[in-house]
Amino acid sequence: MNKSQIRKKIFKIRKLASSKKFNLNLNFILNILKKERIKGKIIGGYYPYNYEINALNLFKDLEKKNYKITLPKINNKAQMNFFHWSTKDPLQVNKFGIPEPISNVKKYPDIMLVPLVAFDKDLNRIGYGGGFYDRYISKIKKRKKIISIGLAYSSQKVKKIQTNRFDMKLDYVVTEKKMM
Repeated sequence: MNKSQIRKKIFKIRKLASSKKFNLNLNFILNILKKERIKGKIIGGYYPYNYEINALNLFKDLEKKNYKITLPKINNKAQMNFFHWSTKDPLQVNKFGIPEPISNVKKYPDIMLVPLVAFDKDLNRIGYGGGFYDRYISKIKKRKKIISIGLAYSSQKVKKIQTNRFDMKLDYVVTEKKMM
């Protein structure tokens, strides 16, 4: 299956999976941070959209542990950057219908929590096809060490994803069942 076919199939599966509420296990994320010896406290998150994993409660838990949360904003040149946000802060809706922080305080995350459409055992991911996360992760990895963690339902796993030179492999994937 090509990426487009995988997206079409997994969107339906993800919508069904999202109806089963579950909380992400904070310990999965904390174990990754401990294993990787991440000293930085800036988390690059996302606001859940189109049946993505809802990590808002996870962000609240991370804030209690003194992590700083950032969310992406997309500029007019289709580039993404991350800006400070607290779970108590208001958001504004962008042209894609996705809530973004109002803040103009740009931050460079140490840890990226990445939404995805599908993933495979090799930690390759398929997003929506715009390349926003691939471009951002590639850009930031030139500046600093960053750990990318895909958040997904276990039902979003596929056998194999064909990749190209622009695709950025994830460091980990966390589902409702386990950490890979």
